[in-house]
Amino acid sequence: MKASILAKLDNLDERYQEVAALLSDSETISDQNRFRELSKEYAELEPVVKAYVDYRDVINKLQEAKLLLKDSDPDMRAMAQDELAEAESKMEPLELDLQRLLLPKDPNDEKNVFLEIRAGTGGDEAAIFSGDLFRMYSRFAEGDQAGSKVVKAIVPLSEMFGYVTSLRTLSSGRATSTMEFSHYAETPKNISEEVISATVG
Repeated sequence: MKASILAKLDNLDERYQEVAALLSDSETISDQNRFRELSKEYAELEPVVKAYVDYRDVINKLQEAKLLLKDSDPDMRAMAQDELAEAESKMEPLELDLQRLLLPKDPNDEKNVFLEIRAGTGGDEAAIFSGDLFRMYSRFAEGDQAGSKVVKAIVPLSEMFGYVTSLRTLSSGRATSTMEFSHYAETPKNISEEVISATVG
């Protein structure tokens, strides 16, 4: 990884530690606006710093394994070879993850979204499929602590847990960034169309 990227990660790690200290300070706690801003910054820095900690851990294991390869004991060298292979296999995914986390953020990432799921012309089967999609996204949103809620759900076609139209709001710090690429349109069996659309609110 480039030295400039590592330097940036070191700076973010330092800032993360600084923000953590500020959040525990009594003056910060008494100022709710300041506390809210720092909490948001802390949440944004946390995944980057955690990935960087994992990266540094792998680097250390690589260095230790390379030293063990020089050991006179063949068993130790064999163990070092296994550890080296394991660490190397983790290196590239971690580097890619860090590069992704350092990408500039879309200004719309923190906005809320409306998620609409509509059944096509497949009758009951289309409504059932829409219901499955609706429950899938509902569980995802709830598990991601997105603070989602149902604002509209219509079920006139089927008694088998189907939905003709459902509309859901997602409210979280990363609702748009999570859902902006969600799109589904295919024709399984006799289902002509299922539409999922996310609109920035």
